[in-house]
Order: sequence, then C-alpha cells, then structure tokens
Amino acid sequence: MYGLVNRAIEQMVCEAHGLEAWERIKEAANVDTEVFISSEAYDDQVTYQLVGASSEVLGVPAASILEAFGRHWVLRTAQEGYGDLLRSAGKSLPAFLANLPTFHSRVKLLYPHLKPPTFRCDEVSTNSLRLHYHSPRVGLSMFVRGLLLGLGELFKIELEISHVEKKDDGANHDVFLISWLDA
Repeated sequence: MYGLVNRAIEQMVCEAHGLEAWERIKEAANVDTEVFISSEAYDDQVTYQLVGASSEVLGVPAASILEAFGRHWVLRTAQEGYGDLLRSAGKSLPAFLANLPTFHSRVKLLYPHLKPPTFRCDEVSTNSLRLHYHSPRVGLSMFVRGLLLGLGELFKIELEISHVEKKDDGANHDVFLISWLDA
C-alpha cells in the first residue's frame, strides 16, 4: 500500500490518542519508519502490523480500528488529498458507488502502482443497493464498512449496512446490502 494509507492511520491515531500512543504502536508493530512518504509504496504487511498493534496498544478490536479508519479515510484523508476528484465522482451515494471503478482509474493516475479493490453495484433501487467488493487483500471488509459509513456522512444520509456475503466465510467476495432513507 502507499504511504498515504499509513500516514492516514498515523493521523487518525494521533488525533484521537496522541503522538505517544502512535510511537507505542509503531514499536509494537516493529515498524521503524520515521515518516511515511505518501507517494511511496510499502509492503501491505506494514499496514496490517500497524492495525494489529493499534488494536493491541489501544485495547480496541482490530475490526473497530478498521471501521474507524474507513470513516477517517473518507471524511479526512480523501477530502484533503483529492477532494475535487471525490466530489466529481457522484452527487449521490448510489452515483458515487456506481462510479467507483472510474474513480479508482483516476486515482491510479496519481499512484501508478496502486492495486485498488473492485466494486460493482447491482439490485439498485430508490433506497438500497448491493455492493460487491473484490480484493486480493484479506481482512479489510470492516474498512469497507467504515468507508460506507463515511460516505453516508458525506452525503448526509443514515445508512443501514448488512454484510450479506463474506469472503472470510467462504464466499467468492464480500457483498454488502446498503439501504437508506431519503435525505
């Protein structure tokens, strides 16, 4: 993953728990990188180690860390890093989610070695849709849930999210049923 991801984890932790907690997390993760460079690629294992150590040091389940990180990513990192691109991806949640493949193609122009997940929507209705999430990376479905919650906040709608098919349970990929009330 790119350094941008690890820097965002650092930002989230420091804002909520302080620099001292971040230093303890890096030590527990056995990560000695002083500064993550946003445009530099790092081994995915570094990110997994930081999440695991965050869970250990903060006494919070890794799933909760990932969900909080997903929200942080949408509400802070993405808006600060590529807000115009984020805003151009859709004026509603269904439009934004349908445009995720195009959005990731544009982000790849900034980060050429990016290996983004793929998303596909189906069963789209006025107040719900099914989101299919495919990724070679394991264990990040709670991050996706956090992304969705952050997008709900961004679009000012309250979401109900059900994880109806789980790769961790043997499904081919993860599927989320997302529903909302009109804003």
